[in-house]
Amino acid sequence: MSEQRTHDHRHPHSHGHDHGHGHGPEHATHAQGGAGEEFWDARYQETVRIWSGEANAMLVHEVSGLAPGRALDLGCGEGGDAVWLARLGWTVTGTDISGVALGRSAEHAADAGVADRVTLERHDLTESFPEGEFDLVSACFLHNYGDFPRDRVLRAAASAVAPGGTLLVVGHAGWAPWQEEREEAYFPTPQDVLAQLEPVTAGWEVLRAEETERVQNQPDGTPGTRTDNVVRLRRPA
Repeated sequence: MSEQRTHDHRHPHSHGHDHGHGHGPEHATHAQGGAGEEFWDARYQETVRIWSGEANAMLVHEVSGLAPGRALDLGCGEGGDAVWLARLGWTVTGTDISGVALGRSAEHAADAGVADRVTLERHDLTESFPEGEFDLVSACFLHNYGDFPRDRVLRAAASAVAPGGTLLVVGHAGWAPWQEEREEAYFPTPQDVLAQLEPVTAGWEVLRAEETERVQNQPDGTPGTRTDNVVRLRRPA
């Protein structure tokens, strides 16, 4: 078994990962324009674990039937999605801003026995991007408060999809009903996302572009319902 690899590109990037179990303040799934490596390292150091360790439910729903290949997980957090994909036989590259998060991802992959199928890279997705093409590119909950150019990052994500491959973009449709402090933020609709991707994805097959509801624990631990957006496209072979 080869060693888990963590490549350090020493650039911040928008962070987004939400496993829907209410771990940590909800703003952790949104990027601040000026939030960099130190911000996210400090955020992760506030607690032993932020996320549940499980894969995002929408990723599981949309990807379970795909044949394993090369996958790219943007904003991999503590590795829930990357480890789940690796267990299915995918060779996964995960990116994140936080060295603390990447360290936890490495530990998770090692504990799960899939460290040989998970490579971790630190990127500012506005400055650098993983090299190569991928059969699956997943961008779950990459949002911004300010200047983060999400549309440009998503176009870069689409450009990394190999012929015949899949792009999955999952995002919040808005603030959760129980969130009282609501900073100014832009939540693109599925149609917005398709329009933003159009320069790269013209001619691609749109497999899904719609809102979907899911259950997420509220801060008091009781179940609540919130709405997300999901866009899934397939690049022509």
